[in-house]
Amino acid sequence: MRLSKFLVAALLAASAQPALAKGEKAWPQAESQVLDLSQRLIAIRSVSGPGNETLKAQQLVKDTLVAGGWQASDIEIVPVDDTAYLIATWPGSDPKLKPLVISGHIDVVEAKAADWVRDPFTPVVENGYLFGRGASDMKFDAALATSTLIEMRRQGYKPRRTIVLQFSGDEETTMKTGRLIAERLKNAELVINVDGGGGTFDEKTGKPLYWTWQGAEKTYDDYELAMTNPGGHSSAPRPENAIVQLAQALDRIGRYRFPAEQNPLTKAYFEQAAQFESDPALAAAMRAFAANPKDEAALAVLRANPATVGKVGTTCVPTLLSGGHAQNALPQRATANINCRVFPGHSREEIRAELERVAAMPGLKVTAISGEDSISSPASPMRPDFVAAAEKAMRKVYPGVPIFPSQASGASDSMWYRALGVPSYGASPTYSKDSDDYAHGLNERVSLANVRPGIAYFLSLLTDLSK
Repeated sequence: MRLSKFLVAALLAASAQPALAKGEKAWPQAESQVLDLSQRLIAIRSVSGPGNETLKAQQLVKDTLVAGGWQASDIEIVPVDDTAYLIATWPGSDPKLKPLVISGHIDVVEAKAADWVRDPFTPVVENGYLFGRGASDMKFDAALATSTLIEMRRQGYKPRRTIVLQFSGDEETTMKTGRLIAERLKNAELVINVDGGGGTFDEKTGKPLYWTWQGAEKTYDDYELAMTNPGGHSSAPRPENAIVQLAQALDRIGRYRFPAEQNPLTKAYFEQAAQFESDPALAAAMRAFAANPKDEAALAVLRANPATVGKVGTTCVPTLLSGGHAQNALPQRATANINCRVFPGHSREEIRAELERVAAMPGLKVTAISGEDSISSPASPMRPDFVAAAEKAMRKVYPGVPIFPSQASGASDSMWYRALGVPSYGASPTYSKDSDDYAHGLNERVSLANVRPGIAYFLSLLTDLSK
């Protein structure tokens, strides 16, 4: 259900929008549009599979942009399988300049209403939060970026550099559309991915603690381990048993730790994030690892913590297991899936060979089974123009807030651009408390206190990078 503009204004006013500094103006039309568009997008079930409404969501974005001043001919929606992607172009005055791309996705992960307190596809505003599937990942950010671009046009801004807004349609599943978009936009100067980075609110005060931008991410890869035997009758056991052999290989892989690594992004992250860590032992380990990535005592602490284990190197874990074909027969085949999150700089074949070496099981076949939904990508450089613009934009919103880079342990559409040599930076302005992180989970939510700061941030960042 759409809300009247008066009710929208009242909801935003009640959601702890930050006080305006002297001489600063609010953006009432843009602020109202962020909430309205977020709700309308959440109500659309843009989930892969039967009943996928991603095309409908992309059409809503297009209609919103056209109403905001875009030429319909500058917005393309391309159906792909059961989904679709959108590319909207705002031509700049200097065609010689490579475009600035704003990247995101409009699809969401599945959500079953029976599991939620609220229906996941019925947006609800309550206690200063917007609830619904996609609230934090990432329909709110999509609405924020879209509404800010419209506000820039409303203010009469004319970019020198072309600005391209793109939303993929299957980032949560096959990521096929992200690859297609990146191939089309591989001449971009740089990419601002609003599906990455972000800030942290203090649990007690609700004040901003720090903000991070993402310049790299680990590669998602799956590998199948397969052990085959001739089989036979279970009453006549043989020395070699496919299930036992696979279990032995899995035990070795489970105990193995890939070498610790760091790059300039992760080094800076550990150095600066340590000051916000409440656990003194963990904070000390973060500082020690930043100074020496071979510090075994620090590594032991970081690897024991779910929040930091993925930041110190490649991780590989068994996630699926299957074996045998009958209760009274020796197994002819046993298989397992190993899911790896690979530190930037390593190929799929390199990791496959290492798993095979660690398994140390004659006859075991290790096969890379990740397909076109993943690709290895290097870290983006710490470009001075992006860093300066991002820090300026964020400190305009929250003066003095600590800012530092990070590397994501998961995957996003940024990998497609980075693999083609286009720098991509996860740079969402949205903040949340750690206790409010429900992305992909039940009762997903986002604080509406992010509306006004998010608009101010994007107005500054996108202007500086496109003028």
